[in-house]
Amino acid sequence: MTSNTRAGHRILGSLRSDEGTGIARVEDRFDSPIDDVWSALTDPGRLVRWLGEVEGTLRLGGEFRAHFFASGWHGTGRVEACEPSQRLLVLTKDADEPDAPDAHPIEVTLAVDGDETTLVWEERAIPLDLLAAYGAGVQVHVEDLAAHLAGRERCDAAVRFDQLFPAYQELAANLSQ
Repeated sequence: MTSNTRAGHRILGSLRSDEGTGIARVEDRFDSPIDDVWSALTDPGRLVRWLGEVEGTLRLGGEFRAHFFASGWHGTGRVEACEPSQRLLVLTKDADEPDAPDAHPIEVTLAVDGDETTLVWEERAIPLDLLAAYGAGVQVHVEDLAAHLAGRERCDAAVRFDQLFPAYQELAANLSQ
């Protein structure tokens, strides 16, 4: 796993660049069955408890509208891959930029690891100047998922983001070195 500690905060993510855009990857393990994690990722009734409001179809080819609580993001998406309890790939577009030519891929993969489930959440095609913010934001989402699975409330996203952002800025700065 890519977890490390910076400034007293557990960092679950890594950042990299590819052909001029950024990739934020966050990995964590949950003490929950894989089917429970999958349900938390694809059931709008559960998504509203940790990620945000999602309206539409979260099956292959399905389209949806969403509002993510932690980041305030509003947009639309399309499910490009859906392999139950294994892989979900969605292409999203920001509501403020509906005519943008490129969609933003978000891919989540799951794997059984003993009695735990390993999740990898990767966001690609991120502008490099926003990569640190995306890294911190994705970690907030993953931590909110962990809280939901454990029966806890999601965090104060603004406070948690402010705690994580400096470490992700350091990771992003190291990309150019």
